[in-house]
Amino acid sequence: MEVTIVLIALAVMVGLSLTLSGVLVVANRRLYVYEDPRIAQVESMLPASNCGACGQPGCRAFAEQVVSGAAAPGQCTVSSEEGREAIALYLGVSVGGDEKQVARLACAGGTNVARQRARYVGVSTCRAANLVAGGGKGCAWGCLGWGDCMQVCDFDAIQMDPFGLPVVDEELCTACGDCVEICPKQLFELHPVSHRLWVACKNLAFGDEAEDECAVACTACARCAADSPAGVVEMIDNLAVVNYARNDDTSPAAIQRCPTGAIVWLHGRQGALKGRQAKPVIRHTALPIG
Repeated sequence: MEVTIVLIALAVMVGLSLTLSGVLVVANRRLYVYEDPRIAQVESMLPASNCGACGQPGCRAFAEQVVSGAAAPGQCTVSSEEGREAIALYLGVSVGGDEKQVARLACAGGTNVARQRARYVGVSTCRAANLVAGGGKGCAWGCLGWGDCMQVCDFDAIQMDPFGLPVVDEELCTACGDCVEICPKQLFELHPVSHRLWVACKNLAFGDEAEDECAVACTACARCAADSPAGVVEMIDNLAVVNYARNDDTSPAAIQRCPTGAIVWLHGRQGALKGRQAKPVIRHTALPIG
């Protein structure tokens, strides 16, 4: 009797196992989604930064887009030229893609040139300081220097200089946009590297009022606009604004007569170049508070 019960139990278990196995086989065949093996290979050839600069949420999603033909290898502006070409060669497609973008800071007012009217004491972030009378800086539009942007940059592309200004390393910048979002003064913008004419200021004050608070502020003298082809640089609310739709018409000529060096030409190797008539910055210590 006991043997019969055991045999029945075993038969039931075997039958149940076979039934479930059959269900799994059928389900696997019906629900199977083919995944192109090239996706994993392309993903392994990407920088694995998952920065989002390509417009996708991560490298895996971008690899899927590239393999499907919806994106070009060159749209990964973080990868090296050799890396993009290797992906294109592997897939047998053209590199294509977009120009590399980088974060740019519209402020050059470090502690050695910009006045601090009050000392902020509190949580050491730009966002917190900005909530207390704008942070205490004389220029209400200027960088507060607490380094929120550096803290959120996962790629070490931003470092603070000795005068409390963020410095962006174009080689390391992935244009992820975190610095753009975190800055309470909205001083960061993402630009193609070919945008070399740059106004490193957002001060809307006029003339001596602007320069009294920051020695490198735009004073709205309009010389840059006069020295550029019509429509390339315009004065809007006392600030020089570059029309990048006319980027091919920009040139270092626009910076030459700027008296404060607020408008610069961003040279790939030499950094921010000021014009001939820009007054040199000779102070290498912080200005007194007040």
